[in-house]
Amino acid sequence: MNRQTSNPSPVPLVVVVDDEIAVRESLDSLFRSIGLRTLLFASPTELLQGAVPDGPGCIILDVRLPGISGLDVQDELARHGIVLPIVFMTGHGDIPMSVRAMKAGAVDFLPKPFRDQDMLDAVAAAIDRDARRREQDAALDEMRAHYGTLTPREREIMAHVASGLMNKQVAGLLGLSEITVKIHRGNVMRKMGVRTLADLVRNAQALGIHQG
Repeated sequence: MNRQTSNPSPVPLVVVVDDEIAVRESLDSLFRSIGLRTLLFASPTELLQGAVPDGPGCIILDVRLPGISGLDVQDELARHGIVLPIVFMTGHGDIPMSVRAMKAGAVDFLPKPFRDQDMLDAVAAAIDRDARRREQDAALDEMRAHYGTLTPREREIMAHVASGLMNKQVAGLLGLSEITVKIHRGNVMRKMGVRTLADLVRNAQALGIHQG
């Protein structure tokens, strides 16, 4: 399977997966009418074998498709690293099915027939969620890059400081002078691009850094 290709675009992409050509064409027209890009697939196999361009967007997925459940497709996409938010549509929806879909990360669960505005609202929410996830991922990648510039000693001191220890306490634990710890701590703050201890603590939490 081809994963999402690194070909970003500022225009959000809506991926439609439905075995009914009339549904695909109708949604294609609806989304393009408000300036969105679309990719249309008649089956999950086509989707899983195709390349989905990287960039903000979402997937519109019929919950009942020939040969496979849309919920199983949701699981398969997650296993292959495709994390675009999903809006499910169905003519046979029930409460347990919708609960499972939402717990697995679906944005909405629309019964057919649905109003165009309901679909547009669901897609807008999905694209917004995806944009926020991408911003968070980018921020985390930047933190990791900054953390990668720290020396082993600086990483050790960052973990202790972020856990709430004072410079004097860190110095005692590591057998260093307090002024040496202060210098290392200043280097950590500079390299991590933070100005306050609170910011450093948040970065440490986001990176999963713990004392010891």
